[in-house]
Parts: sequence; C-alpha cells; structure tokens
Amino acid sequence: MKTQIYPDRHVELVERCKLGERKAQYELYKHYSKAMFNICMRILNHLGEAEDALQEAFVDAFTNLHQFRQQSTFGAWLKQIVVNKAINHMRSRKVKWVEMDEFHETLEQSDRNEDSFGLDESDTTLEIERVRNAVQKLPDGYRVVLSLYLFEGYDHEEIGEVLGISETTSRTQYMRAKRKLTEMLVR
Repeated sequence: MKTQIYPDRHVELVERCKLGERKAQYELYKHYSKAMFNICMRILNHLGEAEDALQEAFVDAFTNLHQFRQQSTFGAWLKQIVVNKAINHMRSRKVKWVEMDEFHETLEQSDRNEDSFGLDESDTTLEIERVRNAVQKLPDGYRVVLSLYLFEGYDHEEIGEVLGISETTSRTQYMRAKRKLTEMLVR
C-alpha cells in the first residue's frame, strides 16, 4: 500500500528551509505563527508560556525539518509539535489530573452527552468573548481536554495518549468541563 502524500502549498518553502534559508523560515513562521500561538494559548492560558512554547516548537520544527516526510501537510506536522510543546509546558507546572475511578456515570451517558454542549444552539446571544473568557477560567485539566477535543479535533483516545491519562479520564474531564462552562455561562 502506497503512502498518500498530501498536497501542501508550502512545499517550496519547506524545501528552501531544509537548505537552511532563513528567509524561507521566516515566511513559514509568518504563515503559521498566529494559528499556532492560538493553540498554545488555548492549552496554556498564559501569554508568556504560550510564547515560549511557540518559540520552542518552531525551533524544534526547523531543527528537525529533515524528518518531515510530507505524509501530511507541513501545518499538520507543525501543529503536532506545537501541541506537544504546549502540553510539556503544562506538565512542567505539575498539573494534577483528577482520576475518574470514583466517577460513577456510565460511558453511555458520556457518549450521549458528548455532542451536546448544554447550551441551546439557537441562542445567539452568547458573545464569543464571553465564551472565550469562560474557557480561560476553567481549571487547567478541563481546559486542556476541552481545547484538544473541540478546537484541535483530537479524540479521547488520542488525548489520553498525549496527556498520559486514560480515555475514560479524558471523557470525564471533557464532560465536566462542558458542565462547568455551562454553569459559568448561565450565571
């Protein structure tokens, strides 16, 4: 089976970066830095740490660019590096994950509630800024799982692997994050 190579509009820039061209590196940085910074902020919720994680991610990406095999787009490859750097920064804070063994809701209830955010979708009175502020106020564990699941598109198995927690813990953190966020927004 042949590995599918994804079309990437930045192939030429990536190749120039592999040759050590600084201008090409700067161009790639300009293309991706804002989106990658937003990922770092959603995970870390701290400006300085987000900036540090972003910088470290780009340094790692440019240092290890020879490992990029174009089996995905450069952006997807970079995003994985950024998420991992941000999570490593989180871990360095010694975040305490709440194990969910004592949590007695069944997996079926979790699955039924997974796509329901607890808010009426037709309610257009919620301002984006209010929701963003509420997400930032969530405890780290809740915010990270919620961000990875809703904004970054990871599933609970992937979140569990990345964060070193069980899939059940990821599901429960996500469910609790939704509940807490709903409580914050209803007030």
